[in-house]
Parts: sequence; C-alpha cells; structure tokens
Amino acid sequence: MQENPGADRRARWAVAFVFLANGMTIGAWAAHIPLVKERLGISHAALGLSLLAMALGALIAMPLAGPVIARLGSAAVTRAATIGFLVTFALPILAPSPLLLAAALLFFGAANGVLDVAMNAHGVMVEQRLGKPVMSSFHGMFSLGGLLGAGLAAALLPIMPPLAHAMLQTGIAAALGLTPLFFLLPGAADSGNGEPAFALPTRATVGLGLLAFLALTSEGAVLDWSALHLKDSLDLGAGMAATGFAAFSATMAAGRFAGDFLRGHIGSVTLVRASAFLSAAGLAVALVAPWPALAILGFAVIGFGLSNLVPIFFGAAGRIHGQSAGAGIAAVATMGYAGFLTGPPVIGLVAEQANLTLALGLIVLGCVVMGVFAAAVRPAGDEWN
Repeated sequence: MQENPGADRRARWAVAFVFLANGMTIGAWAAHIPLVKERLGISHAALGLSLLAMALGALIAMPLAGPVIARLGSAAVTRAATIGFLVTFALPILAPSPLLLAAALLFFGAANGVLDVAMNAHGVMVEQRLGKPVMSSFHGMFSLGGLLGAGLAAALLPIMPPLAHAMLQTGIAAALGLTPLFFLLPGAADSGNGEPAFALPTRATVGLGLLAFLALTSEGAVLDWSALHLKDSLDLGAGMAATGFAAFSATMAAGRFAGDFLRGHIGSVTLVRASAFLSAAGLAVALVAPWPALAILGFAVIGFGLSNLVPIFFGAAGRIHGQSAGAGIAAVATMGYAGFLTGPPVIGLVAEQANLTLALGLIVLGCVVMGVFAAAVRPAGDEWN
C-alpha cells in the first residue's frame, strides 16, 4: 500500500537512474577490456584471472553488504556504493601491470557488488510500495545504460585516449546517477527491521537459483567476451567490437520494457522456455557467423532472449509458499550473481586451453538447459497476470 504516492513515484525514477548509471559504466568497461588486454600484453588466461579478481571482490562484498543494509537501510548504502563504484571505474584502465590490474578489479568488483545488492534491495521495496511490477523496468534501465555506455565508447575510443574517455564516462554517469539519490525512500523504510538481507538456498529455491545462475552467467559472458570475440574472430577494431555488446544491451532493454506485457499474455513458463531457446540460437549464430553484421545480429537476439529471465526468476522466488519474499529473492539472487561474476573468468580459462568460440559454446548449452527446465518457475505462480 502506498504511504506517500508522490514520494514512491520519485523513488521509482531515482532507482531507475541509478540502474542506468550502473549500466553505462559497465558497458563502458566492456569496451575497454580488449584495450587493457592489448596494452598489458596478457593472455586469455591472465585476463580471465584478472576478471576473477573482480568476481572475488564482488562475492566478498555482497554478503557483507547485507548486514549494513539491514542496519542503515538500502538508501544509504545505495548512495555510498554509487560514489564508490564511479570512483573505482578508472582504476583498471590505469593499471600498469597484470598484478595491479587484478587489484584494481578487486576494488571495482567490490563496489559493483555492494551497489548491485543495495539498488536491487531498494527496488524491491519500491515495487512493494507501488503495488505493481516494476523490477523489469529497472533492469531495462540497466540494459539501456549498457547500450549508451558501449555506444559512446564505440564512437569515442577511436578518437580519444582511453583515460580521457573513462573520465568523460564517469562524469556523465555521475550526472545521471548522483542527483536522483536524494529522492530515494527514507532509510528508516527498511533499516533495523531485523530481517536477514540474504538467505542460503533451500530446497524450494535451489532450482530457481540454478536457473538464475545460468542466466546471469550468460549475461556476464556476453559482457566480458563479446568484444574480444568480434575483435579476434572478425578483426574488428576496439570501437566497432563494442557494438556487439551495444546491440545486446539494446535488445535486452527493449525486451525488459516489454516483459510484463509478454508475461501477462503467455505466462512465465512459456516465456522462459521460448526466451532460453532463442538465446541459445542467437549466441550460436554470433559464434559461427562469417560476417560482422550477422554476428552482431546474433548478439542482439541473445539480448532479447535473456532479457526477462532474471526478473521472472527473482519474482518467482518472492512468491514461494511458506517462505518470505525477501528470503526467497535473496537466496536466488546470491546464486545468480555468483554465476554473473564467476562464469566469465571460467570462459577465459577454457578459451586458453581450447579457443574462445568453443568456450562460449558452453553458454549455448546453458541456455538450452534453462529452456528444458523452464517449468521450475510454475510452482510459485504468476502474480499480476
């Protein structure tokens, strides 16, 4: 029930712009990955290990963020994490050695992990107060931000130094993400309530958690490796290579903004099954395409396919009978983000032993698995259908 409809609506847009700024920065980082690899002269395996440091930073920080949010509220943590995330963005771009790259990514990953938890926690609270589904639109704003960040990088990296672009990107993201922080819901709205911020997976949530793990592993693989695949396999420049992730982000944003409508018309199980198989087909095309345009189209298809999987899995976790919504979402989100953070480094290690195309083929298999087990979302039902 809305206690203050005007404040709740403002908070909705505030959270949306935080997601947008976060997505823009992540999209910009995706474009810098090939440049960092080339500048430091490191192998696929070394890059994968560096990305693993980013994952480790997030996995350490995310559980620690829970008690802080419970004590101070998600609004305060979102504000602090947004600033920390923007400040640490330039660190891996400035790193002069592989060791310092790993250290920089550890801090960058930790800041991003805390922000992920805090802004999603605040988004769940806003959704509950509005009494209607809005989480897909928040994730849509993240995807739109990824499009803008990668697209801006594609346009500017060929004509300006990487550090200059990083500073410009940070300024734009700060302008978009910092001012709305004043319009978040009061910290007292979800602080000191005694509820755990995270819950370990139970028998009721493990199925959804594994599906979320596969979905977010797929998203992370496209984020970290799409530009490098286009650069190495089709000989595209760093700027043009970023268009693969830009296309992925564009269709993911479109799919998420349409997600509630689609779910209401065909149901969650059908939407998950169709989306997962579509994702597998799109990535397969991107990996074997002989022409850049066809490969970029493949990344666009997988973006639309993956777009609504995570919002559906999180929503289903919040409707499991006999378990609080917060506990269910926390368990599934923790498993999902573990996939997002640890999957891409594993892709790098496999690519070093075989090749990047074969390594990304594992993601195609994961998408097929999601389609086969789509019925796991059925027991929770469909609220708002």
